[in-house]
Amino acid sequence: MLVQTEAKAVSDRTPSPDGKPRYLGYGLGLRVQHYADILSGDPDIDWFEVISENYMVPGGQPLRILDRIRARYPIVMHGVSLSIASTTPFCTEYLKGLKALAERTEPVFVSDHLCWTGVHGINLHDLLPFPYTREALDHVVARIQYVQDYLKRPLALENVSTYVQFRNSEMPEWEFISEMARRTGCWLVFDVNNVYVSAFNHEYDPYEFISGIPTDRVVQFHLAGHEHNMTHLIDTHDALVCDEVWTLYKAALKRFGPVSTIIERDDNIPPLADMLEELGKARVIADEIFSATEKA
Repeated sequence: MLVQTEAKAVSDRTPSPDGKPRYLGYGLGLRVQHYADILSGDPDIDWFEVISENYMVPGGQPLRILDRIRARYPIVMHGVSLSIASTTPFCTEYLKGLKALAERTEPVFVSDHLCWTGVHGINLHDLLPFPYTREALDHVVARIQYVQDYLKRPLALENVSTYVQFRNSEMPEWEFISEMARRTGCWLVFDVNNVYVSAFNHEYDPYEFISGIPTDRVVQFHLAGHEHNMTHLIDTHDALVCDEVWTLYKAALKRFGPVSTIIERDDNIPPLADMLEELGKARVIADEIFSATEKA
């Protein structure tokens, strides 16, 4: 059984003829609370997304466990500290660690967030927004190209939830993202929950966001829960995916087709069985969408 699983993982790392990462199916964010159940059983999970920074260490138990899980499942590396939109030069040690982990684990792709997380050597540990201007676009494009050249692989960048907007923005977020992807060749992680949260907070149509993103660049969907505070939403990753986000997920599937999908949970983490039940809902929704498309 293990040999078959390893063969599947190797096959899934092979890109499609156009270089786009292959469709992986339905996965989860890898969390410490689930290590034992994953290693002792054979849960119905197609792949895992790992937080890059948790394993950018020279050795120890986290890497040993990751090696064992990596032998059975494809993985994707997802970072939170690249700070692609910052004006501070990249940390050389961080990029070295990221590259070393990628070479060790051979992820299907490496991703991070379209935001900044710190400046002047201070990491604020938050995903912070910036204005969508032509100047910012040139700046982000240059930094993406630098990182991709350093890693020798394309990045995938995720839209983040935002709580403020900038008066000097010159274009909507989806237009910025589309042009960024066109100019750099990077892939996109489309966080469905983040689109819903930002659309609610800023009173725009989330379906306009979906229709404004190029269909050929999206390689991953994120689904997660948030906190509803009546006047605003906060992306917390500590609750079930709500009905409105599931509805938006259906629209994303109809536009982008089959896309590797995970459910993220970073707090109030339930047993693995509960996570698998929610992940099963994503499978059912996608099966219904594509079955109806085939019949039509």
